[in-house]
Amino acid sequence: MEKVKLFATWSCPFVKRIVWALNLENIEHEVIYEDLANKSPELLKCNPIHKRAPVLVHNEIPICESLVILEYIDETWKDAHPLLPKDPLDKARERFWARFANEEVLPSYFGYVLKKGKDQEEAKETMSAHLKHIEKLLSEKKFLSGERFGYLDLAYGWLAENCHTLEVVLDVKVLDEASFPNLWAWKDRFLNIPAIQKSWPDQETLRAKYQERKESSGK
Repeated sequence: MEKVKLFATWSCPFVKRIVWALNLENIEHEVIYEDLANKSPELLKCNPIHKRAPVLVHNEIPICESLVILEYIDETWKDAHPLLPKDPLDKARERFWARFANEEVLPSYFGYVLKKGKDQEEAKETMSAHLKHIEKLLSEKKFLSGERFGYLDLAYGWLAENCHTLEVVLDVKVLDEASFPNLWAWKDRFLNIPAIQKSWPDQETLRAKYQERKESSGK
């Protein structure tokens, strides 16, 4: 019998990609939530280089880094719901835009959410410019991966899950329908997928956690 464990933190966008993929593929797994202030010896043993979640442990073998883990899941349990396309060019394209999420979109997003004043406005402009590229990817498509939900949707899923919560709790608007109509429609389609809906935490938990963060930061 296969044994699958996931080292996770409550709201990390990189972790959520893996939770969604495991749910989508109907893979039975154990989730071990880590305290970032007191990381477990097991996590540090499984990821001695970066010392962080997510780490997927499959039959006692650890796999690190969210995009690498997504590809591993796709290669290992591809029969249920293939994540990456078969065509090499399409596959390369999705890998490029997934890295763009990690290297460009997410840093500007966190800058917008966490900074204040002029720095926040500059981060917002950078984030919006990056999101315009993603908006174009959705032209005449239901999902970022095409007509079927896939790898690239998982890479950007944090955007769909967090944007409303951030607007309510932190009073920052990440997406609006007028500026990003394709992303706005994609967000609703993404959140209506059953594998996404059953993920932890739910929106109420997410709002409570962001409210706690807001109060502790004095924002």
